[in-house]
Amino acid sequence: MNLQQLRYVCAVADTALNVSRAAEKLHTSQPGISKQIRLLEQELGVELFRRKGKHLSELTPVGHQILEQAQSLLQKADAIKQTAAEAQDQSRGSLSIATTHTQSRYSLPPVITRFVQKYPAVALHMQQGTPLQIAELASKGETDFAIATEALAQFENLVMMPCFRWNRVVLVPQKHPLTESTQLTLHQIAQYPLVTYVHGFTGRDKLDQAFAGKGLHPNIVFTAADADVIKTYVRLGMGIGITASMALEKERDNDLVALDASHLFEWSTTSIGFRRESCLRGYMYDFIMLFAPHLNRGLVEKYIAATDKTARDKLTAKLVIPAFHLG
Repeated sequence: MNLQQLRYVCAVADTALNVSRAAEKLHTSQPGISKQIRLLEQELGVELFRRKGKHLSELTPVGHQILEQAQSLLQKADAIKQTAAEAQDQSRGSLSIATTHTQSRYSLPPVITRFVQKYPAVALHMQQGTPLQIAELASKGETDFAIATEALAQFENLVMMPCFRWNRVVLVPQKHPLTESTQLTLHQIAQYPLVTYVHGFTGRDKLDQAFAGKGLHPNIVFTAADADVIKTYVRLGMGIGITASMALEKERDNDLVALDASHLFEWSTTSIGFRRESCLRGYMYDFIMLFAPHLNRGLVEKYIAATDKTARDKLTAKLVIPAFHLG
């Protein structure tokens, strides 16, 4: 048994048992993968996959168990390589981040700018997706960090740490009737067509819960995952917008009026997550602290060492989580 055989098993599982796709992903041949999996099964004395003719149909029960162990072993092997690389040169390497449009567009640019200035030899890679896609990428070890507000808690193998709190603003055109209000209410907002986020993005659930708690049924006429799109359709007169306050750019959005809505909705928290088995290099710790200054290396290591939710919750309870401020 060797690590390459385990990589083949994991790649086949990750590509929905499509050996051809697994071969493309690993830059090898389909017959080579099939042969090595057969040799591994012969050595172990068990079948990892059930077959229909020449095709793999599903993982066997023991195959599922061995797959989990193989993924863990490969992660540890990669960690060993990273440790050696860090010992050789801590300023070189790569960093991959999976996040949403809102984070990549508004919260990350100043962080990335400072990080690149400090680590010019580190290659950065950013993927955007839904919160669930982002969390899955981190859970599988396909990205170093996942940054999102939703979904990270669904994966128990992720170390998840709170970075900052944020709330919402209501965006209206100049001279809109709501600009005359001294303090917005949900009843006032519900009188107008709404343009806001799709479900599963940027704290949309908390928005829905707030209206439902007052027995209100707002007329949501347009949804998008992108705050810039929401602002565009507010400008077109489709309705009033509800976006994350971090998505407000005062100079660029000076044709709109932003009305504070933080007293109407529960605050949301953006977190950063990574696989517990990950070996964080020095510049990765620095990236976390640039993004969330309260998450110093010592605290991050405590989160990694906390093996159950109760221990992690105790760490979080002691934190003062800052509110997001653009720039």
